[in-house]
Order: sequence, then C-alpha cells, then structure tokens
Amino acid sequence: MTCIGRVLVGVLEEAARRASELLRNNRLLRSVRDWATAFSLWPVHLTTSCCGAEFAAAYGPRYDLERMGSLPFTSPRNTNLMIVEGTLTVKMARAARIVWEQMPEPRFVIAIGACAFTGGVFYNSYNIVFVQDILPVDIYVPGCPPRPEAIARAILALQEKIRSHEYRVGVDVEDKSRLKEIMEPLYRQADQWLRGRKGYPPPRP
Repeated sequence: MTCIGRVLVGVLEEAARRASELLRNNRLLRSVRDWATAFSLWPVHLTTSCCGAEFAAAYGPRYDLERMGSLPFTSPRNTNLMIVEGTLTVKMARAARIVWEQMPEPRFVIAIGACAFTGGVFYNSYNIVFVQDILPVDIYVPGCPPRPEAIARAILALQEKIRSHEYRVGVDVEDKSRLKEIMEPLYRQADQWLRGRKGYPPPRP
C-alpha cells in the first residue's frame, strides 16, 4: 500500500520568531510565566564574603526561604538569581561576573550588606569593587550584616517586581568603564588560550 502525502515546508526561523513573540507579548502567558519565575528564584552558591553567614541562616530551618519559592543551587546554568554577600574584591568580582554571564535569562541580582555597594569599613581600599560596577543590581539590602529577615524581605520585593512586569531581559551595567578595567585582562587571556587550541576558531564552511 502506497501513501501519498504532502509536506508543507516554510521558513522555520520566521515561524519560530513569531511564536516566541506571541509567547512573550501575550498578557495571560506573560503573567503565568512571571508568576512561575517569581516562585522559582534559585540563587547560585557563590559566597563572596562574611554576609554568607546571614545568607545561610536565611535559608536554614528557622527562616526557611524555600517556602517562599527560593532554593540555592550549585550550577550557574540552572540558576536565575545571584546574591552578592558583602565585600567584593577584584578577584571575587571577576568570579561573580563570570558566574553571572553563565546564568540564563531572566536573571536577577540582590546585593546584601553595606560592603557590597558602598565598601563598608573597606571603603578606601584599593582592592574593593562595588557590585553595581560589574552587575545590574535589582535589590539592595543595607546592614552590617543584614538580618535574615531583611534577606527574606528582599526576596519578597524581587517577587513583587517580577510579578508586576517591572524587569527587563538582557539588562547590564550602564557605565562599563570599571567592568572593562576589571574583566578585559581575563577575557584577553582566555581568548589567547582558546586561539592556541587546535581548531579554534572553527573553519568557515
């Protein structure tokens, strides 16, 4: 028995683009997506400084931020939230930026502790980097250190921001001069290493 059918072939890229626009712009679907995102905030495990103790207490059994829909995870590829916990040195700033670049969109940043965004007691140190110079911060939590209740309130504030559609995808720091100063040597070194590898860049077809 022979079956004769017809195959309709179109421009798949155009169809995919229109489908993504429909999913992105439809109000009902956007509300469901943002609701799911707000209650699926997974901070990456990246303890940058001493406020990490408060971060651990906030996710411990007493405060249990998992009941709010937030759960720390290990891999940056599977997380959408970075909580910068206090002081950022140049070395840790580079690590934080690299981890942030691996996180999928939409991604969010919470800075906790005075040291993160003002330098705190290390305000005049040559080695301190302000988090807003390398990452687009959504929520600031002041204190030295902030209590776990303040971190819980920051999670709630971020959820309110997400559910009210007040966030943008693909946002980055506005002034990239400090970011370039910190990251350019690292990017250059990585590019030189990759160019030394066989088959990089890949040959053009």
